[in-house]
Amino acid sequence: MDNASEQTVHLKRSIGLTGLVLYGLGVTIGAGIYVLVGETIVRAGSYAPAAFLISAIVMGFTAASFAELSGRVPRAAGEAVYVEHAFGIGWLTVVVGLAVLAEAMIAAAAIAVGSAGYVAELIALPRELLVICIVLLMAMIAAWGIRESVAIAGAMTLVEVLGLLVIIYFGLANDPGSLNALPPALLPSPTDLPAMSGVLAASMIAFFAFIGFDDVVNLVEEAKNPAKIMPWAIGITLLTVTVLYILVSFVAAQNISVEEFGATSAPVSLLFERLTGLPPLAITLVAIIATMNGVVIILIMAARVAYGMAQEGRLPAWIGAVSPLTQTPLRATVIVTAIVLVLAIFTPLDTLAETSSEVILAIFLTINLALVWFKIKKIPTPPGAFKVSIVFPILGAVLCLALLIGASLVGS
Repeated sequence: MDNASEQTVHLKRSIGLTGLVLYGLGVTIGAGIYVLVGETIVRAGSYAPAAFLISAIVMGFTAASFAELSGRVPRAAGEAVYVEHAFGIGWLTVVVGLAVLAEAMIAAAAIAVGSAGYVAELIALPRELLVICIVLLMAMIAAWGIRESVAIAGAMTLVEVLGLLVIIYFGLANDPGSLNALPPALLPSPTDLPAMSGVLAASMIAFFAFIGFDDVVNLVEEAKNPAKIMPWAIGITLLTVTVLYILVSFVAAQNISVEEFGATSAPVSLLFERLTGLPPLAITLVAIIATMNGVVIILIMAARVAYGMAQEGRLPAWIGAVSPLTQTPLRATVIVTAIVLVLAIFTPLDTLAETSSEVILAIFLTINLALVWFKIKKIPTPPGAFKVSIVFPILGAVLCLALLIGASLVGS
């Protein structure tokens, strides 16, 4: 089929609010708590919930900016086209778009490594081979079709959320009085410098666990009535994962030592076994589903970013070709998958997570500034689109910058 006929094929609008929320929850939870709860507790100890809370607050203001921008510029490759329409600087658009792609591929690689850790609990194969099998299988699902792949991801999401709810239930039921320790765990004293240092160091890892709500905007061209449902999808996703993360990290820190978390590649399986007294097989299977779900959803998103940039003329046009058979950007999916494989095989998990967090914070800083610029220029929002005060993007930018600086000072 020639290029002219390929360019007449468009993405299919078939996703409603439920699908968007399940997509957001799937990528966020799969990218986060199942892989990185142990790393967060190793750095912050009993104050791990505070690291998640700080990250959620930073994300909250930025989420409001994304909600408005998704209505202002309802295009795939959201972050790149937001910057394009705000500043009109070609090189900046390319830098942001490539940064989003890089962050997504780094994140997918990190989750694939985490997934391989859980699979290795059941199948004694080399980590590299497990990573390759996981990424290729998830890429096949991502290339299948948006409705089919989101439906599969939604079912996997329900399973992974149920796994976390079981852990929270047993953790609190075994010791109801432990909830009294939650407020101090969320609010360490500012004068306790070792605690604050640990929380800031952990915040970069915890921040990675929230990456995902922003991926929802890249499905705007495949969503039904996106101006109405996109802000709801973003808000529901962020609120749900915040509550889940705080409670799971609290239960984990109360029941498992830092040393034990530092020694395991399957932290949620260890937590489940300790809390329930049951063999960890069931939760290991759930963790495998959760992490694989994170991989497939990020592959879907990254391919849409590459597609959107190609449609905007910021990447070669052939990358943005949509398959007439699946109505998905197959070429972009193949390229993204190949890079994810290289990253996952050759880069350690903690390095992947921290690098992804730093890149996404820089992207979020730019996105918040883009919305500030829209408002300064007094460009009106389309009729019926979601709108926030200029205070939100300003605070979002300041908090992203503060978290970047704070974490870099702690790490230096």
